[in-house]
Parts: sequence; structure tokens; C-alpha cells
Amino acid sequence: MRVKELSRNVALITALFATSASASDLGVINVDSTTIDDRFESKATEVSNVSTIKGETVDKAHVENIQQVLKKIPGLTTEVQSGDSLKLHIRGVENQRYMGEKPGVAVVIDGVPVFERTGRVNIDLDNIENIKVIKGGASYLFGEDALAGAVVITTKKGAKYDNTKIDLEKGSYGYKKGLVRTGYANEDLNFHVQASQRESDGYWEDSDYETRYVNGKLQYYLDMYSDITVGFEDSNREKDSHGTVKGLTQAEINPESIDDGTGDNRDYTRHYDVDLVKVYATYSRDFDSGMNLLANVYRYTDETDFVSAPQKYDAAGNPVTNDEAYTTKNEYEQKQQGFKSELRIPTEKFGAMVGLDLRANQYENLEKYRVDFKTSPFSPTVYNAGTVTQNDKTDEDMQAVYGELKYQLSDALVATANARYDQISYDYKDYLNTLALDKNFYVDSYRLGLTYALGDTHSLYTNISTGFRTPTISQLFAGTISPTGSTLNNTALKPEESLNYEIGLRGYTQELAANFEYDVAIFQIDRDDYIMSSIGQYAKAGSGTTSRYENIGDVRNRGLELSLGSQLSQTVRMDLAYTYLDAEFKKYDNFTLGLGNPYSPAPGAYTTTSYNLAGNTVPRTSEHTINLSMDISPVQNLTISPELFAQSSYYADEMNRFRMPGYATLNLLTSYTYKIGGFDVDFFARVDNLLDKRYFNTARSHGDTNYDGSYDQEDISLVVNPGRTFTAGLSMTF
Repeated sequence: MRVKELSRNVALITALFATSASASDLGVINVDSTTIDDRFESKATEVSNVSTIKGETVDKAHVENIQQVLKKIPGLTTEVQSGDSLKLHIRGVENQRYMGEKPGVAVVIDGVPVFERTGRVNIDLDNIENIKVIKGGASYLFGEDALAGAVVITTKKGAKYDNTKIDLEKGSYGYKKGLVRTGYANEDLNFHVQASQRESDGYWEDSDYETRYVNGKLQYYLDMYSDITVGFEDSNREKDSHGTVKGLTQAEINPESIDDGTGDNRDYTRHYDVDLVKVYATYSRDFDSGMNLLANVYRYTDETDFVSAPQKYDAAGNPVTNDEAYTTKNEYEQKQQGFKSELRIPTEKFGAMVGLDLRANQYENLEKYRVDFKTSPFSPTVYNAGTVTQNDKTDEDMQAVYGELKYQLSDALVATANARYDQISYDYKDYLNTLALDKNFYVDSYRLGLTYALGDTHSLYTNISTGFRTPTISQLFAGTISPTGSTLNNTALKPEESLNYEIGLRGYTQELAANFEYDVAIFQIDRDDYIMSSIGQYAKAGSGTTSRYENIGDVRNRGLELSLGSQLSQTVRMDLAYTYLDAEFKKYDNFTLGLGNPYSPAPGAYTTTSYNLAGNTVPRTSEHTINLSMDISPVQNLTISPELFAQSSYYADEMNRFRMPGYATLNLLTSYTYKIGGFDVDFFARVDNLLDKRYFNTARSHGDTNYDGSYDQEDISLVVNPGRTFTAGLSMTF
């Protein structure tokens, strides 16, 4: 069925372009796609909807987290709880999940495919040269987890950082930032080194954080045709809890607190300490024929420690209400290392790129008890501090070949074809016993697209693309890894898949009174075979209940994205980003709602009911989202930048019982730049949520989390917006 639908769409799209008017010759055909570097910038023959944010835009925004900048990209949403870590979503894919799962978006920083163990990614705001967002299935370039697209970040580089810069900022709720950067450049090389620190007490109870970064980059020109770039980053992040408030009533009474005074509402995990180290080197060679060779080698380590499982009883069975009392210490270590290479070949009629992607990743888990405790006052068992409860390692090896071919069918019409083939191998070892497991997957992905030039400044584009994500070892072998648990094996799990359809129009004009550029796209993503427990997402198994992971559901996300920018005059700039999104479960026949306490031995204390949620709206997806920003320069060196962000209502849960209201906020940034001797000085003041609108950053619910036997608004977990906040600071460059 899917093959017939694909063929029909290709035929219709080809017919559409074939009947269009002719346009001028496009010249030499180049392949701009890359997973390594951002030096290829042209959109002339790009068949996917792509958005770009320059590092200068991020720097001038003076924001506390990257979410405040990414709102300018239609179709991209973020979940931020505290600090600068966030979970990225594109076109509503994976919005139904909110714990440590992968987000369905490939995140690539300096050619390194980054996945952090918390399911979120930490981005150094002060070290961004360029952010490129590719929407639609993007596994044809990036492989694993690019179900809905990719976010490609390049860190600062180049001779323009041949200076010294100092930044100081201070804001609401104890927010502070300091940065020092120095660099040097000559005809043979350029480099810079940068150190920064951000910290905040946070708005919510236990939501304080501190982040420290040291990073740098050296680019050396071997000759007039080739160069090598070496970069590193060392970062440490400390944050307490996620900052959630349990229940609407508690949010109204005391939105800053997650604690009810008895210790029962403590976050399940706290005290995150994340150490990240990244090193990489990229070699580039241009040839007289126009060919280009890129090669990248990297190593990325992630050491994450945190505590989990609030302690309720001590070793004598007495209640424990201390907020800091947790039973388990978790130590995760992850190593991502690999090699990538790409060769580009341009000609007057076609362009080609071939790539090789080799990865050797390791994921190690160590968990142990940190205190002596009982699980209930009447339990005869005492769990002793120091007992190791998990000690295992998973090796993930991947070999992939990929490529792109562009062919000029006529003066205006260019066809693009991408293909990638991945071989992914998992090897699991449990050091608490002799258990060893392995599994291999062989997955192909592709993109087919067309662009048609409508004159020199406008073009139509369309594509069909795919994405995939393979099952994890713990999903495949749950019963073998935990033989005393209630979850069984399912080694027949298939990779999750997505199929993206897209058609768009982009261009710019200089003929009207106001110059403007635009990009508008209509899309549909069909998500098939997503993996979930057979008793429901996040559901707890009752007494005697067993489950296993299955390819249980399908989702369809469709909508429209519009970006519009206009230089209205020499002193006024306007940018608009709008998204319409309709995200619906097409298959979801076993959502389980649990009521009561699943840990109580009393008969009937915990009941479960299954529901078919096909046709329901995916939670946390607003139908309408809009961001409107302006830069106004009434006098020389002064810029006033108002920004309006609004989104419509959304559901907090899969059952669509709890609809959260939409909201609109107004932000205002004012900056003034001038010279003092040899110093460039920039003063700024920023007010977020100028009108002090009260709303929730995130709302989520899946069941009776307070175990009172009913599923109501008190079971919603909320991240409350802090209201009006202020930030001010200055930077000096010399």
C-alpha cells in the first residue's frame, strides 16, 4: 500500500513541475548536504524545509536558555525545565513522551551525533556559530533517531574571533553569567579559547543550577586548498530537581514548591552532576576540479551522576520525610566515538556526495544503594548501603554508507535522491552475572525530492523522506535482564519508522517597498510501529500482570510552517514564524490507566483499565504557534527588540481529559552599542514576559500519580513559568 502511495505522489509532483514555466539555467550543480561542516550554505536546490539561525542572533538575544531563540523556527518546540538542558521536538513527533527517551531528533554538534543519557541535550549558548534545523525524516543523512529531522550546531570558528571579549550578566532569581574569550589569527591559522559560567537559584523549589564551560578551536591552513580544524569542550553542569509542581491546586497555592511538607511529593530523581568532554578534528580539502573532501574524527564522553528513589522508611521501618533522603546512587558513563568522511563531486549537470559513518559507542550503568532502608514498616528485608543493584555495559557499533545525487533535468528543474544503509550491532554484558546478549539491525533510509526555480528569486520544492529508530537492548531483552520482573522479552521488535511528505515554496523579493524573504511548507509525517509497553506508557503492572514492549502504535502529524522576514526600512526589521499542527494517534489500542496504589498489598487497592485512544490528539501539541519579533533602531547604536510569542491550547495527557489554556507573552530587549577608545561596549536590558502572564511551560499526566483512586487535575505534573523576569549586562570586545 505504501509503495503505491509513494509512486502516486512522485508522479503527481513530477507532473506539477513539468507543467511549470521555464526559468534560467542553474549553473554548476553542487551538493550542499553534510553531516560534518556547515560551510555549504546554498538553498538553491535544497528539497527539504530548512531553517538557520546565526550565532550572532543568539549572542545578541542575551537569553538564559536556547529555547528563547529556537522559538523563531516554525515547527520546532523545546521542553526546558531548568538550566540550559532541553529536549527538542520537530513537528510534534515524540511529544507524548517526556522522560529520558530519545526525542526523535538527531542532534549533531561539530559533526558529533550527540545523545545524552537524560534524553535531553546541553548546548553552550555562548559558543554557537550556526544552528541549522532540517525538518522531516532525516535518517538518509544522520541515521538513528532522525524520525522528524535534525538540529545541526556548529560552534564558533574563524578569524573574526581575533579579539578578547568579556561578558557580565545578572538577572532575576539569582541568575548570573560571566564569560571570557580570547583569540588570535594570522595568514596560517586562527584560534580562540573561551570560558563561561552560568548559575541561578531557579524559580521553583530545588531548581537551582550551575554550568561551567571551557572550549576552544584551532583552524590551521595546510595550504591554499586544505585546512584542519581541532576543537574541544569541557563542561560541568550541576542542577537539582526538574522543578515540577504536582497538581493544579498546589500550583495555585504555591507554584514555587514541589513539596507538601511530608516528603511524599519529592521528585523521583535529583542532584544531577553531568560532566561532558568533547574533542574532534576535521580535515577539509578542495580540489581544482571543484571536488571537496571532508573527514572528521571525534570522541565524546558523558558522565552523569544523580540520586533517585525517595527514601520512605529507614532500616528500622520508621518514616523518613527528609527532602534529601534518597535510596539510590546512579552513575552513568557514555562514550561516543567515531569517524566520518564525505566526498563531493560537482558538474554542470549533476552533483554527487558519498559518505562513510563509523561509530563505536559504549553505555555503562552502575547503580547502588546509598543508605540502609526498608520498603515498608512491616517488611522483614533490610536493603544495605553499598549494595550494587545494576552494573552493565552496552556496546553499540554502527557502520553506514550514505550518499546524495542531484541531477539537473532542465534549466529550472533539479532532482535529488539520497540513500543510506546502516548496520547497527548491540552487545550487552551484565557484570552482576554472566549474562551476555547481542542483536543486529540492518536499516535503509532515503529521500527523493525536486526543486523548480521560478525565475531567479523563487522556487518550489518537494520531498519524500524517511526516519528510523532501532529498539534498545532493554526493550528487546527486558525479561532476561530482569528475570524477576513483570516485563517479558520481545526479540521480534522492529525499528520505529517515519515517512515524511512535504511541499513548499521559498524565495525573496526586492521589487516591493519592503524587501522580504519567505519559506512556507505543507507537511505530513506518518509515524509507524512506535515502541511502547503493552500495558501502556508509564503504567505500572498490577499484581500478577505481565507486559512486554511491542510495536504498538501509529501517529500522523500534518500541518503548515511559515517563516517570513522583512527589512521594512533601514531602521526596522520584522520576522514571523507560524506553525499549524494537527497531531493525531492513528493506532493506540492499549492505553492503560491505573488507579490507586500499585504497591499496596490490599485487594482492590490498584485497578487498571485499558482504552483505545485512536483519534486522540497527541499531548503537548498546540494547533497554532506564532512568534513575531522586530528590531527597531530609532537612533544610531540603539536597538529595541519587542517579541510576541503565542500558542493555542493543548492537552496534558493522551486521554485528552486535561486541556491546558493557550497563552501569549511579550518580551522586550533593548541594547546600546558604542566605542570607548579601543573597546566595543554593548549594554543590554531584557524583560521576558513583560505583562507578567501566568502559565505553564509544560504540563503532563498519564495516570493516578498521587494514588488517591481517581484520575484528576491533581495528577498533572507542571512546570510553572516564573512570570516577569529581568536580565541586564554588558560585554566588552577589544
